[in-house]
Amino acid sequence: MTEAQPVIRQVSSRVVYRNAWMTVREDAIEHPDGSPGLYGYVVRPDFVLIVPEENDGFHLVEEYRYPIGRRSWSFPQGGAEADTREDEARRELVEETGLRADRLRYLGRMDSAHGMTDQGLHVYVATGLTRGEPRREHTEQDMRQRWVHRTEFERMILDGAVSDSSSVAAYMLWRLRRS
Repeated sequence: MTEAQPVIRQVSSRVVYRNAWMTVREDAIEHPDGSPGLYGYVVRPDFVLIVPEENDGFHLVEEYRYPIGRRSWSFPQGGAEADTREDEARRELVEETGLRADRLRYLGRMDSAHGMTDQGLHVYVATGLTRGEPRREHTEQDMRQRWVHRTEFERMILDGAVSDSSSVAAYMLWRLRRS
């Protein structure tokens, strides 16, 4: 697959907000017909998502997610630089669950929310798991974890207990790669 030439031309770009976790940019653009436009988007580094697989099920984490105002179950995940993604996947798994993986298999990269951000996610499957104590960050002090059978995980998706689109997409990628 080759990259297509952009059909929207960037005329100018400016940072409208920045903090330690993200940058918000606003770009003046030109559509293919020459008409002007404006595009705002969030610039964030890619992150890793780990599918800890064991006994036909998965280890999940749950925590309060401020932007949505409620608790949510998901696969462990966290930020990662390009050259340390596999190491960071292992670190995030230990940090959030206490689990150590004998094997880590890369499933692929997906766009997080391609209409709002340039951020991508890199999905790994962790197997050969050994239990230990989590090493959660201060911001993860309310985090819980549990193992669920695959059929229960699917029910949790349908019931809305797992509403994290990255976790749902990673599960689909996991299922397709298994076939």
